[in-house]
Amino acid sequence: MLAGRYRLIDLLTESGGGRFWRAHDRVLERFVALHVIPEDDPRAPGLLAAARESATVLDARILRVLDAEMRDGRCFVVNEWGTGTSLDILVTHGGPLGPRRSAWLAAEVAGAIATAHSRGVAHGRLNPENVLIDRLGAVRLIGLCVDAALHGLPSGRLDQDRQDIGGLLYCALTATWPGPSASIVPAAPHEHDAVLSPRRVRAGVPRPLDHLWCELSESGHHRRLWHGHQEVDVSTASAVRDRLLEFLGGAEGAEGLGQALADSIPPINEVRPVVLPQVPEMMPHDFVPAQVPPAVEEAAPEVDPEPDPQDDAVPDEPPIPSVADIVDLPTEAGMPVFDDEADEVSWLRARSTPPPPPPPFDEPPVRPLFAPDPPEGAPVRRPRTDVPPSSNGTDTSFAAAGFWPWEPGNGGPGPDDATAEHEAVPGRSWLRLAMVIAAALALLLAVVVAFNLGRGRTPLGAERDESTPSPSLETPPEPTASPLVGVVASAFDPLGTDGDENGSAASLAVDGDPATAWSTSTYDDQLGPAAPALKSGVGLYVDLGVVREVASVDLTLDASPSDVELYVSDETPTEPPAGEPLASEGSSGTSVTLEPESPDGPRSAVTGRYVLVWFTSLPAVPDGFRAGLSEVVVRGR
Repeated sequence: MLAGRYRLIDLLTESGGGRFWRAHDRVLERFVALHVIPEDDPRAPGLLAAARESATVLDARILRVLDAEMRDGRCFVVNEWGTGTSLDILVTHGGPLGPRRSAWLAAEVAGAIATAHSRGVAHGRLNPENVLIDRLGAVRLIGLCVDAALHGLPSGRLDQDRQDIGGLLYCALTATWPGPSASIVPAAPHEHDAVLSPRRVRAGVPRPLDHLWCELSESGHHRRLWHGHQEVDVSTASAVRDRLLEFLGGAEGAEGLGQALADSIPPINEVRPVVLPQVPEMMPHDFVPAQVPPAVEEAAPEVDPEPDPQDDAVPDEPPIPSVADIVDLPTEAGMPVFDDEADEVSWLRARSTPPPPPPPFDEPPVRPLFAPDPPEGAPVRRPRTDVPPSSNGTDTSFAAAGFWPWEPGNGGPGPDDATAEHEAVPGRSWLRLAMVIAAALALLLAVVVAFNLGRGRTPLGAERDESTPSPSLETPPEPTASPLVGVVASAFDPLGTDGDENGSAASLAVDGDPATAWSTSTYDDQLGPAAPALKSGVGLYVDLGVVREVASVDLTLDASPSDVELYVSDETPTEPPAGEPLASEGSSGTSVTLEPESPDGPRSAVTGRYVLVWFTSLPAVPDGFRAGLSEVVVRGR
């Protein structure tokens, strides 16, 4: 329970130290949405200020702020709860919405934002996740001002809202998101560090909507692509709404599009009834008392009852068992008695009397632990009278007397007993001799091999070929270098204005697909240390994750010739490389292999975490100079 009023029900999201709940207002008996962060969070003052600004905007398409407070060590904002399907889920599950429905959706969002802008309030983070379409075909906007404050973004960005409206139109037309706000919708495709227009992403996009997005895009790149179209006013959200309604044919042309869009939404995250197959009715067993064996105890003489007239009518139907019969049955499930001749099944009765106990065990006889003591005056051991004395009076053993207890006649078993000594096995002595000879030969062979190896020869005594190096027992061979996996590529442009060189496509250089590539920007002049060159170099670095030994780097270029250098470091590159490169190559082809050499000598390994590929000259292309990398494969250990 929060603030003694809001009962928290479902934790919807949790990130950045904040939590988003579905809650129930106990006072007004309705569901609400709660954003909760700690009171000492640096975003808390901005969150309360954003809630106050959002509460000043009254529009049915915007979910209102109902309450905001700091209490019990927490800062929370209460919003109106909205139901429906967000645009990001709609396009990822159902694909693009079509031109007219996309234009209607963007016009509704632009109208709501225009109302907020008239009060000087900006949404600040208008992405597909914050646009709902309910079942009645109405558009509802989530997180006016509040969502931007929770993400630490500045307030009052009216121009940002206008660009995001264009992004929502782009998203509805192509099912991709061009930004600039973050979203889980797949990013829009880029070419030369610029977003492709909707008509180049998906066929069938009307040219007026394509022109409108080009006017709303952040840069003027797309405006130069269309020389014949007439520029329209898109400086405000209200002007964007008017252009979209003009495409739809006014308010009359837009009528019914909302309900049509709501009807086309697939059943996402809906609870559907599950119909189980019908189970046949289980019938009780038919008991046949006549086939049940009698009880063990003597039964009282039975008295024939009166004949039942129903027995004559239905002779084949077995009688219904009585309560006594059911009690007498065993409690275990499944004790049938099958009668093959009568083709019937009967059931065993429980014993009326318990079975007799088993007979008691006989006590084993008591055996003494030690032999009985001899009578008084008698020796402890009695001498054997059947053993003749020794000739010298000293050796009285059985062997000396010629006595062997296992021989017949000496108390041992006879010749017919199983333990009697049999005749010698034929060939046993020869087998022992062969085993002794084999052991002697093995020992001789081991001595010869050790002697030959000690003289530096082969085990058989031949001269060793000096051209073939002998394997060392002390230093094992070095493992071969193999391609390193799990690497991450990033564009590196420390001499540029933004520090990024088509960074969104850097991962294409290490994705294992030669059909995709990362490329630099197109330059009017060649790279070089002096004018007219714009910069001395540009490149891309690969993060290996941990410090590894780098043996070689294989590059697959899109064009040639170009000059490329290789650097390896333990720290993330931030400045242009200085000093001598570990490897360099002036490529005349598209396949280049760079093998770094350590400054400490040829026997020293090159280790590091970051591998920098630095271009100092670019291949010529029809519109300037540009280099591209299809694949970068780092081999190491």
